[in-house]
Amino acid sequence: MRPDATLEIADRGESRRMDALITTDAEPRRMPAAVDAVRWPASDPPRLRLFCLPHAGGGAVTYRLWARHLGPDVEVVSIRLPGRETRHRQAPARRIDQLVPALTRTLAAGTDLPYAVFGHSLGALLAFETCRELARLDLAQPVRLLVSGRPGPHLVPRLAPIHDASDRRLCERLREMGGTPEEVLQDQDVMSNLLRVLRADLEVAETYRCLPAPPLDIPISVFGGAGDRFVPTGDLGAWAEHSKVGCRVRVYEGSHFYLHEDPAPILRDIATDLSEFCPSPR
Repeated sequence: MRPDATLEIADRGESRRMDALITTDAEPRRMPAAVDAVRWPASDPPRLRLFCLPHAGGGAVTYRLWARHLGPDVEVVSIRLPGRETRHRQAPARRIDQLVPALTRTLAAGTDLPYAVFGHSLGALLAFETCRELARLDLAQPVRLLVSGRPGPHLVPRLAPIHDASDRRLCERLREMGGTPEEVLQDQDVMSNLLRVLRADLEVAETYRCLPAPPLDIPISVFGGAGDRFVPTGDLGAWAEHSKVGCRVRVYEGSHFYLHEDPAPILRDIATDLSEFCPSPR
């Protein structure tokens, strides 16, 4: 799949601006939930595929630069959710069960290579529930689940819901969490579009409840920021309850968006965790 031209923006601030500006139509058409798999070209045939799911308000462009660091052995595939980028005419999903079926189909279609799944924040929940669905349907499992910036999914949320708060309060939350440049937060046209998607994504996360199910038969890697005010590092280890075969927890310097502030450490550790599953070249 050839990435569209809008995804050729390298700067993180411009990426968030593009996520918002590309949703410029009035109300989106009501359409069934669907997702895109955006493959970033690699110079050599990959030996493993990494599906990456975005944080609330994020687009496929979020992980474009990861391909440079993880390739050529690992092919990075960004998932584009409804309501953003080339799917801007679609209504963003508001419940997790609107997204999991489409994510399950997309991952199941990419099993010609060994694969893993990564998600940050909201993306961690989406990745987890999609892995559960793949297991329930007895479909090919990922070799590893990698989750970031999210407490164990069964823990009671520490934060009060905010998806129906005022625009001003939502902007304050974005500022508190970091990751959104101040010039974007000050641009009313950009924010009016970004907040539409953000509200829906936050509703997905805030209405989520982790139902009982057997632990996954795959290892889990957990990542977090030492300065993340919204995800205490002590809550990261709770992910261990959801794997039969082991859980690794790593904490880095930085806030909730530590992986964008300094991506090198987490990318190095992701490469390490995936290297054991990369088949030897022929």
